[in-house]
Amino acid sequence: MQRIRLRYTKRGRLRFTSHRDFQRAFERALRRAEVPMAYSAGFTPHPKVSYANAAPTGTGSEAEYLEIALTAPRDPESLRELLDESLPTGLDIVDAVEARTSGLADRLTASVWELRLDRVPVEDAENAVVAFLAAETVEVQRRAKNGMRTFDARGAVAGLEVVRPQPDRTLDGPCAILRLVVRHVTPAVRPDDVLSGLRAVADLAPPVPAAVTRLAQGLFDEESGTVTDPLALDREAVPTAPPTAVETASP
Repeated sequence: MQRIRLRYTKRGRLRFTSHRDFQRAFERALRRAEVPMAYSAGFTPHPKVSYANAAPTGTGSEAEYLEIALTAPRDPESLRELLDESLPTGLDIVDAVEARTSGLADRLTASVWELRLDRVPVEDAENAVVAFLAAETVEVQRRAKNGMRTFDARGAVAGLEVVRPQPDRTLDGPCAILRLVVRHVTPAVRPDDVLSGLRAVADLAPPVPAAVTRLAQGLFDEESGTVTDPLALDREAVPTAPPTAVETASP
């Protein structure tokens, strides 16, 4: 059985696609592309697809990951092209590797997010970031299944800074762009939790909803403060050669 790991995106209007909607669209793409999928056993067999740490509905992403199991080998790049053609524009398959290591989900320990705050002056955002990072804890609330839950949004944040907009971006009024690096902890700290924390410590309240995009996710490097590519280990792993019978002559 061959396992293929894929990186896909949620862009433009497709960022409002729920995880369940994506699952349905992806399974249709598997059928259109005639991928030789492995199926689970039981009364209701389903394709063996493992999803990892999906982004919340309403956020864009350049770095979503999943793994599929095949009953016959396929070239990862050719498979990527077939699946990409079978999905709507915005749900794009942008990378594919053969799984040669275990534990993809274990390598998704942090995410890099971009938070675009339209109509927020850069100076106001910078002051709020300084106040947030200076705090030992920043308590925020989020509605859960059992009611409102209070937790610390500061401890999971490994990095937070204001970056200047790119020159080619069309800006209508002031705009602050935040770069957020957050560790994957329990309970999960999401970008909107950090925005709630900025409002709590510095009264930063964007007049319009923030445009949030996940730029990367993977292993967090404590020394450099960066998030590494979770598929790199699979690319670097040497394929295991099939065993061959070799007779060794005695000296």
